[in-house]
Amino acid sequence: MDRAARATPPPVAKQIKGLSDRAIAWIFVAPTIIILLAINIFPLIWTIYLSFTNYAVNRPNRDVSFVGLRNYERILSDEGTWATMQATAHFLIWTIVIQVLIGFTLAYLINKKFRGNDLWTTIIVFPMMLSPAVVGNFWTFLYQPQIGLFNYVVSFFTGADPSSFSMIASVDLAPWAIIIVDTWMWTPFVMLICLAGLRSIPDSIYEAAECDRASKWRQFWTITIPMILPFLMLAVLFRGIENFKMFDLVVQLTGGGPGNTTTLTSIDLKREAFEKWRTGFSSAYAVILFVTVFGLASIYVKALNKVKAR
Repeated sequence: MDRAARATPPPVAKQIKGLSDRAIAWIFVAPTIIILLAINIFPLIWTIYLSFTNYAVNRPNRDVSFVGLRNYERILSDEGTWATMQATAHFLIWTIVIQVLIGFTLAYLINKKFRGNDLWTTIIVFPMMLSPAVVGNFWTFLYQPQIGLFNYVVSFFTGADPSSFSMIASVDLAPWAIIIVDTWMWTPFVMLICLAGLRSIPDSIYEAAECDRASKWRQFWTITIPMILPFLMLAVLFRGIENFKMFDLVVQLTGGGPGNTTTLTSIDLKREAFEKWRTGFSSAYAVILFVTVFGLASIYVKALNKVKAR
């Protein structure tokens, strides 16, 4: 520090010496703000601007014109867009419900001290350590009707012919194939959040309940559930946001097929932007998705804060 101070030119040293603490703080914060503006804020503003034009990347700039709300009207009146929204909602709701139920159950069991507790926790958490590309290729192999292990497991319990059905080629089964894989991969994440909530509950509360002769079932509903509810809601928030923008896992498993059965909004947006080159239209699509996620998340966070304040 002394060498740096001596090496500083006198004019610069005088200027620095005259700076207030607030100015010095802004000097340190400024690079982060500039990067944030360049990476997040500017692209958002540019996307909003493009959403009101007919701009296309593969078309000369002289053909660009202002179209107002026409892109938004086309999106909101398109039956294909609403079908994609419906497929996304189906995937979103079922994955959240199943992951919360299984994740909370696993956390409740692991919270009970038993032999091999740490080993089982590590085994359960292992799937979320893998990349979605690896998981997608792995489960694509498992879902193969002729050689996949999944069909033979189903056949063992149901007696059905393993080659009589295909999880990723059936219109009815393909959405559930994605739900199963996402649940297998991300239930450990929900389990860890619930486990943190369970271990934050003081033992003294349960001891007081036992002194009042409260049953285990009564303790579960009047102590465990209310105190872990904020953690459950937090897990729902995280998984809801992540699953709303799910892309890579679905592309690896089904590519949005068969037909458009598993075409989620993220896949549909990618096709509009980088396959059909409808940049203005896809920008409006992205703005609608952003407003939807931001609005729902804001309402949910307010509800979460109310639960935490009780």
